[in-house]
Amino acid sequence: MARIEPDSILSHATPLQEGERLVAEFPADRQAYWRGHLILAVVLGVAAGLVLLWQGSAWPVMGPVGAVIAIGARAAFLASEALAEVWLLTDRRLLGPGGRAIPLARLHSARPFLGAVQITTTTGERHLIKYQADPAASANRLTGSRR
Repeated sequence: MARIEPDSILSHATPLQEGERLVAEFPADRQAYWRGHLILAVVLGVAAGLVLLWQGSAWPVMGPVGAVIAIGARAAFLASEALAEVWLLTDRRLLGPGGRAIPLARLHSARPFLGAVQITTTTGERHLIKYQADPAASANRLTGSRR
């Protein structure tokens, strides 16, 4: 069973209903956040370097350097906001940031998607639980909650 922090329940935008019981918590993982941005910086750095080579630039190394600086600055700027996102699983609903509340009966699927879990509802809505340490385990926990 996942560790449940009282502070995350109190600060969450969607309050629990009368008699609703908290089952699990899906906080953003700091390592997954930085690993995802590192991969993004490497991929975009290689692409930027190749574009500069293709254009005949005398300094193609500036593409990877610029990509690493840009992605790193963006990651540092958004880290506090992204790492504060917590999804809560109750015995009735999945509660997400921004007031999202998905009844468990409407959960159609939960699949690992890169470092996240993609939630699809029976009405076709899609949501991402981002930066999970183990996306497959989080997806399995969510699909197991429907039973």
